[in-house]
Amino acid sequence: MALRLGGVLNRIDLRGSHRDPRGLLPRAQLDVSVAVERIRPVVEAVHDHGFSAIREATERFDGVTLERLRVPAAAIAAAVEHLEADVRAALEVVIERARKVHADQRRTDVTTKVVPGGTVTERFIPVRRVGLYVPGGLAVYPSTVVMNVVPAQEAGVEALVVASPPQKENGGLPDSRVLAACALLGVDEVYAVGGAQAIAMLGYGSDGAGEGDRCEPVDVITGPGNIWVTAAKRMLRGTVGIDAEAGPTEIAILADDTADPRHVAADLISQAEHDPLAASVLVTDSEALIDAVEAELLRQVPVTKHAARVQTALAGEQSGVVLVDDLEQGLRVVDAYAAEHLEIQTRDAREWALRVRNAGAIFVGAWSPVSLGDYAAGSNHVLPTGGCARHSSGLSVQSFLRGVHVIEYDEAALRDVAGHVVALANAEDLPAHGDAVRARFGA
Repeated sequence: MALRLGGVLNRIDLRGSHRDPRGLLPRAQLDVSVAVERIRPVVEAVHDHGFSAIREATERFDGVTLERLRVPAAAIAAAVEHLEADVRAALEVVIERARKVHADQRRTDVTTKVVPGGTVTERFIPVRRVGLYVPGGLAVYPSTVVMNVVPAQEAGVEALVVASPPQKENGGLPDSRVLAACALLGVDEVYAVGGAQAIAMLGYGSDGAGEGDRCEPVDVITGPGNIWVTAAKRMLRGTVGIDAEAGPTEIAILADDTADPRHVAADLISQAEHDPLAASVLVTDSEALIDAVEAELLRQVPVTKHAARVQTALAGEQSGVVLVDDLEQGLRVVDAYAAEHLEIQTRDAREWALRVRNAGAIFVGAWSPVSLGDYAAGSNHVLPTGGCARHSSGLSVQSFLRGVHVIEYDEAALRDVAGHVVALANAEDLPAHGDAVRARFGA
């Protein structure tokens, strides 16, 4: 049963429980299928009418009248010229570190000699064209440009396209810091389009009358967004590849009595700052830590910039404290939760971290906060949410590569295995499969 803790967090007491914790843990409830029906007319209109439908949707949802979809090259160049020096320096560090990590993810072709004269080569071929979505709602995310673009570039993607919502205060262009990040990364195909209409444009393309109104369809769409973006990605799945159906951001912290309550509270707040639906979950076996974290939240929340948003997120059903018997049970709980971001703030934190099975990214010890991963650790911050870390990975070079088998057998190698092929073809009542092999040997 959930209890109020000082008016900030909910408590779930799992001590002594042997039940599967998945149904007992706090989680935001989003019905993407309902959102799909809400945005279906928008997506279908873009499919049927291209630029005119994108323009109409942008006027309705963003209050901006688009004269053209594509951002002029001069505007991208101007954005980086006028970027604050400290922000530029920070972005350059982020790009350098992300490139170092993602460069090590490159795959090389592997050839296996199955038999003499028979080989299978696995080639890793990048998709040709990728659409990268960068949100622009409650916050703007130049760092997300880096996290999407760098792995695609390291994979060898030929054409990169960025779409980001137009901002009234920037003359109907995407946020200037987003444009500057594109410039620093050498991306010059950027569209001032957001929401479901942006996903539809990337998936179906746009064939408006002017050059700035046209967008060629992409092969894969990546990047986070709100529920409308997620719903549109679900609709387009199959027409294009997608990275994931991203939900609200989330953090789980596995902590014991050695954790600093100031750090724990600050890290819970940092994720709650994103969105009123953001999830902040503490899993611990220490009631003393809970009390101390609660006191820190009461002190820190009122003085943070987005206090109302943070308070809403922390008080929501998706956030709370989970009290466990010990860290072994805590490990089972965080594995069941499968958090987007998981911090381990315990004794021997690395040993516990290496036992975790399900998490988008794991942050080990007091000096590896999620905020570091959001920006400058070198890791990627586009991660699976909503428990999808049980089966999905974060964005990486592999997200943009396709493994393709190349099979090459000579006559002797085929002859050697022909009987087995024929036997299995007959067993599956597909005799023409066997005939296709026998025909090569005059049978």
